[in-house]
Amino acid sequence: MTVPRVLIVSPHFPPDSTAGTHRARLIAPRLREHGWEPTVLTVDPRDYEGDLDPVLGQSVPADLRVIRARAWPVRLTRPFGVGDLGLRAFDGLWREASHLLSHERFDALFITIYPAYTALLGPLLKKRFGVPFVLDYQDPWVGEWGLTVGPGANGQPDLRSRLARAVAGYLEPVALRAADAVTAVSRGTYEPALQRNPRARPVATAELPIGWDERDFEFLRAHPATARLIPTGDGLVHLACIGTLPPTMHASLRAFLTALARLRDRDPARAGAIRVHFFGTSSLRSDRAPLGALPVARELGVEGLVTEAPARLNYFDALRALDEATALLLLGTTEAHYTPSRMFTAMLSGRPLLAIYHAASPATALLRRFGGPPAVYLIGFDNDRPASGCVDEIFDALAALASRPAYGPAQVDRGVLAPASATVLAGRLAGIFDRVSARRDA
Repeated sequence: MTVPRVLIVSPHFPPDSTAGTHRARLIAPRLREHGWEPTVLTVDPRDYEGDLDPVLGQSVPADLRVIRARAWPVRLTRPFGVGDLGLRAFDGLWREASHLLSHERFDALFITIYPAYTALLGPLLKKRFGVPFVLDYQDPWVGEWGLTVGPGANGQPDLRSRLARAVAGYLEPVALRAADAVTAVSRGTYEPALQRNPRARPVATAELPIGWDERDFEFLRAHPATARLIPTGDGLVHLACIGTLPPTMHASLRAFLTALARLRDRDPARAGAIRVHFFGTSSLRSDRAPLGALPVARELGVEGLVTEAPARLNYFDALRALDEATALLLLGTTEAHYTPSRMFTAMLSGRPLLAIYHAASPATALLRRFGGPPAVYLIGFDNDRPASGCVDEIFDALAALASRPAYGPAQVDRGVLAPASATVLAGRLAGIFDRVSARRDA
């Protein structure tokens, strides 16, 4: 019997370490367990913008077939205002995908976004080769960017972000209507897209979080660190927050630092036992990466309790920081659909968690099932009760964490993480491939 084959198009893939790389990195190697043979089509490492993460590249299984396509060099496109990887790589991905589909049989095509323009390959390849097309959203194509948030003053939209959103609103229906199935990191990501596009009628939809894989922790144990990111042996409570701080996260950041300032004012000794470390708050990896948390800490007078290293961390360095911290801080955005991939590794770390998330986020529901204090301090906000109204609860959680409460694995239910494992998610995705490929052969 011929093993069905899927072509996975993911512009971001190791040794690139941006957030978009992990969907294909985690799921593709596990598809064989569910009867599908994957081929990953991605961008040549020479054409990524910014530094690479060679250790992450080494973690990719050697038997996973990865094809690299060239993209237009950013040094040539930036002068014309084009830096988007989806635009720069579109021609190269089109040519390589066309070559593969012309010479080999593939039973399904899976395209994950961001970058969003890559989704337009789906309708083109489906029309030319008749291959069923699954569109996967890691973030909304048409979301708050350019509507309520953007790169302007105080995180407001500017003209360029508004134009980008208008273009997205025009292009998304082209890809979505051609998709035989739609998956996303949360229902709150794909359902609004389908509501905006009632002519899109996928035969299957699924909520597939980014998830986690035990192989990452096995790799981490096999490659011990040479230096620590967080001090040890000083008797302090080291709270680590890892990941970018987009404008939609500023409200939860400010609420947390306001609570820290309140603790400093009311109980200086307890506040003095806390150090908060922000890592990778910028999407940039260079020394020029802008600060995101420390300016707010200075404004509130708690800069002495906060450190920030804004340059993006290598993936396994980020995992090590989770392991070195006393406790972990998880900040959510004002978007209810937001389900951060870092949440799963944080839950697996065995460290107490202080999570400030939108009450309607799937992450909130998962954390509520995972455990309660002293393992998980969960603070939920919404439109009626914004993060600024949660300062008292955050204050109480910080005071408890400063007392270094006893914590053990028995206080959490790790079983709630099983449905988000890479193996389970790959099995669900394989089921969708089965449906769309059967539709093709019918």
